[in-house]
Amino acid sequence: MPGAVVTYPTLWPLALYFVVVLALVGGMIGLSYLLGEQHRDRATGDPYESGIVSTGSARLRISAKFYLVAMFFVVFDLEAAFIFAWAVAVREVGWSGYIEALIFIAVLAATLVYLWREGALDWGPARIRKLARPAAISVSEGEARVSKVPSLPAVPEAEKAHSAS
Repeated sequence: MPGAVVTYPTLWPLALYFVVVLALVGGMIGLSYLLGEQHRDRATGDPYESGIVSTGSARLRISAKFYLVAMFFVVFDLEAAFIFAWAVAVREVGWSGYIEALIFIAVLAATLVYLWREGALDWGPARIRKLARPAAISVSEGEARVSKVPSLPAVPEAEKAHSAS
């Protein structure tokens, strides 16, 4: 249409809001700079937490198991959120949704069993985990025999004496 007038929505309220937000944030930062303490003592830059002066470095090496537990929590917590959502909509999704939820739970259970078997949930030292494995049982001609698992290292006498006391 050659004579039609195209109107655009007015954006001045959005621009005004943007300017007010920038002025408010700038004012707060400026006032905190002007009214805040300006001294630079020796101890000003030192870390101080809960009344305890820190010693040593904050750069600690943390075991990866802490991160694994956090990831497991996120995965299984997210699983709970999906199952709750399914429970809310159980009548609408019908039997197909029920079967899908069962498959979802079975996959997560298989994952948990796999992680458990791989030792991802074990927190003890590796030596203790290896010693806790069951002994090998061999059955030959009606006679059962329990033998040590060949991959286990022998415990030195010093450790036996230390653990006995």
